[in-house]
Amino acid sequence: MKKLLSIMLVLTMALTLLAGCGGSGSSSMPAASSGSTAGSSSAPAEQTLKVAAIETAYGSDMWKEVCAAFEAANPGVTVELTTDKKLEDVIGPSMKAGDYPDVIHLATGREAALTETFIKDNGILDITDVLDMTVPGEDVKVKDKIAGGFTDSSLTNPYGDGKTYLAPMFYSPCGLFYNAGLLEEKGWEVPATWDEMWELGDKAKAEGISLFTYPTTGYFDAFFYALMYTAGGPEFFDKATRYEEGIWDTEEAKTCFDIVAKLAEYTEPTTPANANDDNFTKNQQLVLDNKAIFMPNGTWIVGEMAEAPRADGFKWGFTALPAVKEGGDRYSYTWFEQAWIPAAAEHQDLAKQFIAYLYSDEAAAIFAKAGAIQPIVGLAETLEGDNKMFYSIYDNGAKAALGSFAATEAIEGLDTRSVWFDPVNSLVTGDKTEQDWIDGVKAASDQLRAALK
Repeated sequence: MKKLLSIMLVLTMALTLLAGCGGSGSSSMPAASSGSTAGSSSAPAEQTLKVAAIETAYGSDMWKEVCAAFEAANPGVTVELTTDKKLEDVIGPSMKAGDYPDVIHLATGREAALTETFIKDNGILDITDVLDMTVPGEDVKVKDKIAGGFTDSSLTNPYGDGKTYLAPMFYSPCGLFYNAGLLEEKGWEVPATWDEMWELGDKAKAEGISLFTYPTTGYFDAFFYALMYTAGGPEFFDKATRYEEGIWDTEEAKTCFDIVAKLAEYTEPTTPANANDDNFTKNQQLVLDNKAIFMPNGTWIVGEMAEAPRADGFKWGFTALPAVKEGGDRYSYTWFEQAWIPAAAEHQDLAKQFIAYLYSDEAAAIFAKAGAIQPIVGLAETLEGDNKMFYSIYDNGAKAALGSFAATEAIEGLDTRSVWFDPVNSLVTGDKTEQDWIDGVKAASDQLRAALK
């Protein structure tokens, strides 16, 4: 009897263990993969993913198509897409009420500085783990698809803590755009140094043409970053963007200030009046009408001005910033947009899956049709026409400049654009002197250094 009871007890325990294993497996086992490129086997069912994306010159249709593909591959998932040219005004009120998008595509450097505000307030989710995720529908990790350097920048790792908070999206070599047809017609060479730039400015002025314009002062971020690299290389850039004490009293800093101040003297006079988010295309039109030669911009300019009138013989030209001295390094800043997840987002896991999908071949092809190019390995090799010229700038002697000012604790009423770039309008109009600008930079830099995270 004792032997029989022992056998029954062993059998009962075995069945219990088997049942427990079976229950655990069925509750945690992912569903079968849909097999679609956009899909993921672990997509939660019956969820609404809120995606908010800035509408730029690339348009909003590409986002609609990407979101539709993600929905189709993830049954039960609905993507609620919000796009607008002034996205901050649309999503800002709801976020103040506690209703956050799950994914936001909005770059730094905009006038409203919403992304910078989230960075300063520690309101962006750490997405380092997304880099180790496998791209949905593919057999490669996200980090292996993103081109080198893009996830090592302060634009993606704003706290310098080795973690990634913002995903690099559409990138654009930034530099000086111009009408190559005008220079060919006049027999003028593209300046290789700033001394040559001033010589060209004098020739153009004699013919009633301004040397320079800019869409808004916000475009001076990419310009000034590249200028810092040109004046002092990566070491100076790193010290300056981390507000090192005394850095703005150096010879390299003086070179940067002097060049911008002199460039203001050669700027088309009507530029400041239109240097805002409503009228900036009027400044860009100055180049198309041969009223100004150079303007800082990014590759999106071609699509943005595609329907605009232009001078006979117009064709886009693009160059890196001139060197400070003959034979010196020339730099083109690589500006890129960012996608991120608010720390208060409701569906964070699904949001991470969506960001991983954005680097799939399927999504990249959809974006590329609209001219939005991501920093995906090998993608630039497929480009043609103007884009091939723009994205080959780093193959033609220019060096890439990356990074931005380091994030700090929030200081009410103080941001880098208002201190470093907005004063350019006043330099052009004569309302501020170069020294006024320098004094403001030095004072702000001291405050920001003390507030470094």
